[in-house]
Amino acid sequence: MKTCTITEAKNDICRIIREAETERVLITRHGRPAAVVIAFRDEDDWFDYRLECDERFLAKIAEARQEIRDGQFISLANLPD
Repeated sequence: MKTCTITEAKNDICRIIREAETERVLITRHGRPAAVVIAFRDEDDWFDYRLECDERFLAKIAEARQEIRDGQFISLANLPD
């Protein structure tokens, strides 16, 4: 992961975005992590990122996993024809 200061990022954001196309870029403020810049190859990457960060979606996943642990599911083999 590359690192740059917030001043460097402010002065040359285009370079930071280009660098983020190959690896994440950590932006620091006063020597401490402040942000990470990541690039998306396409709309699918953007969509995946939004899902991975959506609290409602993550809650539904956790709920579904708990239902499976509790045995509250129907296996594919038992689905009606």
